[in-house]
Amino acid sequence: MHLAATAPITGTALALVIALVSLPAEAGSNRVTVDQWGNNHSTAVGQSGQRQRVSITQRGRGNLSLNTQDGARNRVSVGQSGCGNVADTDQGGRRNIAGVSQIGCRNDATVTQGGRRNAVGVIQHGSGNTANTTQHGNGNVVLIIQD
Repeated sequence: MHLAATAPITGTALALVIALVSLPAEAGSNRVTVDQWGNNHSTAVGQSGQRQRVSITQRGRGNLSLNTQDGARNRVSVGQSGCGNVADTDQGGRRNIAGVSQIGCRNDATVTQGGRRNAVGVIQHGSGNTANTTQHGNGNVVLIIQD
């Protein structure tokens, strides 16, 4: 791994987690924003409760994003570029935050969180990376960076 390539990715990952944590909550607001370019992308979002957010951007082609949230103030933001990336997030509880950003092709990220004040991260830069996280309880944090 080349150090010059990982420093910007690490900074981006930390900035992403900090930005997601600092977003203001809006009362009674379930929001979904999807921005897909390229072709053959698929997105599925299921939310119940209050103040959930999802923001998905998939650029290349054939990326898949599956997101479910239940509770209050759950947030997700996916990203994805390249081709054939899969992001699957499932959050239940209060103030779970996710992240995910996959840049190459055929990266797979699965995030499952339940409880309170969980956070994740996940950035996968190259191709063929897999990240699976499962957190239950309170105050868990994970940051995964792969190249």
